[in-house]
Amino acid sequence: MKATVLSEVGGRLQIEDIPRPQPKAGEVLVRVAACGVCHTDLHVVKGEVNFPMPCVLGHEVSGIVEEVAADVSTVRPGDPVVCGFIMPCGFCDYCARGRDELCSTFFAMNRLQGVLYDGESRLQRPDGSKLAMYSMGGLAEYAVVPATGVFAAPAGVALSDACIIGCAMMTAYGAVKNQAQVQPRDTVAVVGAGGVGSNVIQIARAFGAGQIIAVDIRDDKLEAARGLGATHTVNAAEEDAVAGVAALTDGQGVDIAIEVLGRPETVQNAFMMTRDGGRTVIIGVAPGTTTAAIEITRLVRRGIQVLGSYGSRVRTDLPEVITMAARGQLSVSQPITRHYTLDQVDEAYATLNRGDIVGRAIITMDG
Repeated sequence: MKATVLSEVGGRLQIEDIPRPQPKAGEVLVRVAACGVCHTDLHVVKGEVNFPMPCVLGHEVSGIVEEVAADVSTVRPGDPVVCGFIMPCGFCDYCARGRDELCSTFFAMNRLQGVLYDGESRLQRPDGSKLAMYSMGGLAEYAVVPATGVFAAPAGVALSDACIIGCAMMTAYGAVKNQAQVQPRDTVAVVGAGGVGSNVIQIARAFGAGQIIAVDIRDDKLEAARGLGATHTVNAAEEDAVAGVAALTDGQGVDIAIEVLGRPETVQNAFMMTRDGGRTVIIGVAPGTTTAAIEITRLVRRGIQVLGSYGSRVRTDLPEVITMAARGQLSVSQPITRHYTLDQVDEAYATLNRGDIVGRAIITMDG
């Protein structure tokens, strides 16, 4: 099969012919229809997140089940599926407590070592040398995925577009539902209206938020945010973002501010946008050990909660996202603004690095 290989930090994403992987116990082989272009992969490319090299990136996948292990009964060959970027083991303490977005096996084995849960990668070069897997290594024609992370694709939704459910929508949903706990008529600011932020906006709308303020530095992204449900916008390149949000909320700030960029200044801004007793939810992943300064006295006296959110609870939340997409409550296709082929993958990530992608871009395997 063809797969995208990153051989070194800062290197090009190059297409190589490698052996098709085989699933082992508890696993599914998926013929990939599409894979989303996500900033988290870009962090690995740039060395901002440590990961073994050489590797195959890509963690936001939809496709057709090609083969299943003998002990897998949840899906069958021929089924259209979407795959969550978090692939829970199902057995660790966090998985047992229903917090599988914190699966300790996933983080220890996959995120640190680039392997699946028997300690081995399913990917290798023709000479037998191993290739690390970032999640399932979805920037390839085939991917092996633990069955706990594989779900039936929503009916009536283009299979290629459905790939964004597995990360951009899943991450947004977890933040809105579990950490932000958005309720009808809540006021919400979304700091960063890109691939994940655009989905935070439409999911907050679906949860009944009364006012949704999109904050970004590009008018094209803010215009797209309005199309997905933002009621107001603030261009942070043209005005002070905190003051702009305050002006739209009678000086009170928002009930919930959700930060999607992982930058110290935008985390601080989201905190300062949050009204007394409100919640600041941080989704954005930052390089290395980056920190953000928070005013301690304001945090304490004003009773503001600061919460991190990574993905969502895979086995309970992802089926809910799929159902909402199938019912038309969420649009899978609208946030997607660019389509690339596998041969264009390096160009896609270079464009993402420049900040030139509005919403989400995807790589389609059939062109």
